[in-house]
Amino acid sequence: MPDAAALPLQYRLLRGIVRAVVRLFFRKVAVAGTHHVPTDRGGLLVAWHPNGLIDPALILSTVPGRIVFGARDGLLRWPVVGAMMRGLGTVPIYRSIDQEGMSPDERRAANARSLGALAEEIAGGSFSALFPEGTSHDQPHLAEIRAGAARLYLQAREQTPPGQPPPVVVPVGLHYEDKDTFRTDVLVAFHRPLDLDALGLDAPAAESGADAAHRLTEAIEDALERAVHPTASWELRALMHRARTLIACEAARRRGEHVAPETVVSRTTGFAQIWEGYQIRTETHPEEIEALRRDITTYHESLRQLGLDDADLDRPPRLGSSVLVAGAVLQASAVVLLLPPLLVIGFLVNTPPYWLLKGLARLASKAEKDTATVKIFGGLVLFPLAWAIAGVLAGLGVVKMHTLMPGLPDTPVIVGLGVAALSIAGGVAALLYSEIAVGAWRGLRVRIARWRHHHQLDGLRQRRADLHDRFLNLADGLHLPTSVIPGPPR
Repeated sequence: MPDAAALPLQYRLLRGIVRAVVRLFFRKVAVAGTHHVPTDRGGLLVAWHPNGLIDPALILSTVPGRIVFGARDGLLRWPVVGAMMRGLGTVPIYRSIDQEGMSPDERRAANARSLGALAEEIAGGSFSALFPEGTSHDQPHLAEIRAGAARLYLQAREQTPPGQPPPVVVPVGLHYEDKDTFRTDVLVAFHRPLDLDALGLDAPAAESGADAAHRLTEAIEDALERAVHPTASWELRALMHRARTLIACEAARRRGEHVAPETVVSRTTGFAQIWEGYQIRTETHPEEIEALRRDITTYHESLRQLGLDDADLDRPPRLGSSVLVAGAVLQASAVVLLLPPLLVIGFLVNTPPYWLLKGLARLASKAEKDTATVKIFGGLVLFPLAWAIAGVLAGLGVVKMHTLMPGLPDTPVIVGLGVAALSIAGGVAALLYSEIAVGAWRGLRVRIARWRHHHQLDGLRQRRADLHDRFLNLADGLHLPTSVIPGPPR
């Protein structure tokens, strides 16, 4: 892979823009396993595709060095986005469903040229990234893995100059806390390259290329399943996360500790353990697993009705009198009501585009996978427009006031720019303050719920302890992963 310092200026600028946008939308972007992306050769990154244009944006902003994407040709014709993709060197891929005006022979010839260009980049030491499913989707499991990624790799391997190390295939796990929600967390995990020697890709020439491509496609599918932990349904996925939090909270209680604040890394690691155990025990202990599914669903429904989660069961009551209740109400209200002027400006200017963007995302998104893309690119237009309008209105107000009161300074440009700057700073401050306010109000609701339903807490704790022990009994003898992350996260 070329040294990052040697990357073209245009590429570095565009990647910097993408990084800034990604890190604005997500509260935290955790990255792990970049040491699995070698620097002495090229290769192919393969990932699942659950979140539209956000998926390649995350890979672009986190992978070291230069990367060349292959994308359906229609995306390259989009305004703004298409120009950025072309500037990054994206190679068009021609899908039959998108090419009504192109004959099958013309499409195959165009794709051959595109794959040849990508293979040449890989053979020359660069990395490319493909999503082997071929399309983005909203399923909690992989779509059908197509053979295009395998064929591309095999072509690049053939074109690698003699004496150069062969390119690698690196699976990438994309783990979203909540993929279409602003200011949530995401983890990008670069996993260990596939063991291609074990696949016999350099077998005698008598073997057809289709056989090698088939074996590699199966290996890619298996590696992606290990990287993303697919489930048959969203209900099962949610159930596994409930099991993960239950085990973590009960284990912390038995250690005499409060459960540690959850991160996207700990969340993904815990889910990997539950997922791995589930795959094994559904085969060996199906009745016990089914009973656990029923009981944990009932337990969490009891928690939901009280407005609590697992961690809330272990927090000591803090509302023992009406005085403390009033104090907590005042504390939470102050977060929202006692706003300094900067926050007032931030809320006034940024709230209209925020709600407009939410409505636009609902209308313009054909599926959930498109929501984050619409929010990001719509926000890049609506929020700067709101800041500009606020500045212009402030400047016009200065002109009007100067007309009525000539003694006032005639500085509409300075005032307009100042208000625009305050709108930006106030928006950031309002965002942070809103997160604090949400946490404060939730804390208040939890305290009240614990106070009102304290007689039920002991029973819920006992049910949680019993479920925890049943999980441990089923996990006995299993070698569960200690981390889904291939290497320490940065």
